[in-house]
Amino acid sequence: MNTQRFTQFLDTMDALIARTAHEPTVLDEGEASLKSLIARDDWLPPEFAQPVAERYQSYALYIDPVARYSVISFVWAPGQGTPIHNHTVWGLVGVLRGAERCEEFPSPGGGQMACTHAHDLARGEVDRVSPSIGDWHKVSNAMSDQPSVSIHVYGADIGRVHRNFWDATTQQLKPMISGYSNDTPWITAR
Repeated sequence: MNTQRFTQFLDTMDALIARTAHEPTVLDEGEASLKSLIARDDWLPPEFAQPVAERYQSYALYIDPVARYSVISFVWAPGQGTPIHNHTVWGLVGVLRGAERCEEFPSPGGGQMACTHAHDLARGEVDRVSPSIGDWHKVSNAMSDQPSVSIHVYGADIGRVHRNFWDATTQQLKPMISGYSNDTPWITAR
């Protein structure tokens, strides 16, 4: 396992976030760094890539000590996905294994939520989210016969951010704090 590949990615993100808060620059340069990280599948420990039958998993890999950003592995068994939700901060989603389906939605305004665009992300591809470019989506495993794993980078400690999801049954926004599937991030000190 090449842990150094991941810590080099963290060094790049640290330098980027320290240099600028300009979101387009963070998204452009962060995407390039994330693409480089997910181009090789030799660094993620197996315990952070394990699907669970009951629901998708979000494993904290690294949380910046002052919550400037966080890195999470999302693990999807076949058929698993999220509800429609927002983030409130910038984010990058890169597929390490398998494929993901992303359905995008406009900000809720009452009534039914209708998907405005859907696309699949293949291994090695990166997607972006942000309140400034589109923050509401639903994500699921695009593979019917195997788990998928994606690496998410967010502009905050996303597991502690007050966010919302769309309750399709009640047609209302519901508050959420997503938390993580693990108690301790993989990398805690550097």
